[in-house]
Amino acid sequence: MNNTTLAVKGLRKVINGKEIIKGIDFDLRQGEVFGFLGPNGSGKTTTIRMIVGLIKPSAGKIEICGYDIQKDFTKAMDNLGCIVENPELYPYLTGWENLKLFSGMMKGIKKTRVQEVVDLVGLTSRIHDKVRTYSLGMKQRLGIAQALLGKPKLLILDEPTNGLDPSGIREMRELIKFLAVEEGLSVFVSSHLLSEIQLMCDRVAIISRGTVLQVNEVRALLSEQQQLQWRVDQIEEAIRIFTELEIGTEIVNDTILTSYNEEEVGKWNKKLVEQGVTVKEMTRKVPHLEELFLQVTGGESID
Repeated sequence: MNNTTLAVKGLRKVINGKEIIKGIDFDLRQGEVFGFLGPNGSGKTTTIRMIVGLIKPSAGKIEICGYDIQKDFTKAMDNLGCIVENPELYPYLTGWENLKLFSGMMKGIKKTRVQEVVDLVGLTSRIHDKVRTYSLGMKQRLGIAQALLGKPKLLILDEPTNGLDPSGIREMRELIKFLAVEEGLSVFVSSHLLSEIQLMCDRVAIISRGTVLQVNEVRALLSEQQQLQWRVDQIEEAIRIFTELEIGTEIVNDTILTSYNEEEVGKWNKKLVEQGVTVKEMTRKVPHLEELFLQVTGGESID
């Protein structure tokens, strides 16, 4: 059974003669949280707008649950829920009245489904209050409830934690993971908070200048960039030995940095000791996603 809910293949977009998106590819699987990272001007927003049908691609294909959005637009959109930028809500209505209004614009949405999404996003106790009394986090939750009304398979959230305080960010992260794990949704999250992406997402795509540079599991991406820190009594001699072993080195604060290879570390340590170098400490260094992002994009900032 194919569990791919979103497939982006060879996607391109040309605006005013300039190629903004340059043939990108990635997919989303059922029940995963997928991070989409890119600095301003990278093509992140343009890509999202094409996925949700706000603008047309110049080339390539977008499929949602197997439906090509250019050939079967309605069926594709039936499987999609999204919040692009900020949720559009009526502040003078209650949360419930907002959801009832939106559900009336869709086919076959019953009162029981409205109550289901309210419970899902944790707004049961405040749903009959005016939206103007809601915190930003509550408004985001109500927006997600609106996006879930039609029981989509794919949920796209553009900067869902933007402007939230640390408590609100944690609650949003927990909600997103719950929707993926417990409800089986594929959740596509665009964000500039790299620490949150690292905590929230199963996989991540990094986009820069209209090109997707990497797509992989967050854990795998970080594992590939692991380093080993060596504290030794003879730095120059240790570097000579590492060079003989064809291992690249870098010196940072009287510490030697090398790549990390679990199968070879013992051999490297033995070689140093055999040649009279005392190894005081070996520490495996796993980078944060922010460090990886800067490395992959050549130093471009996420903001």
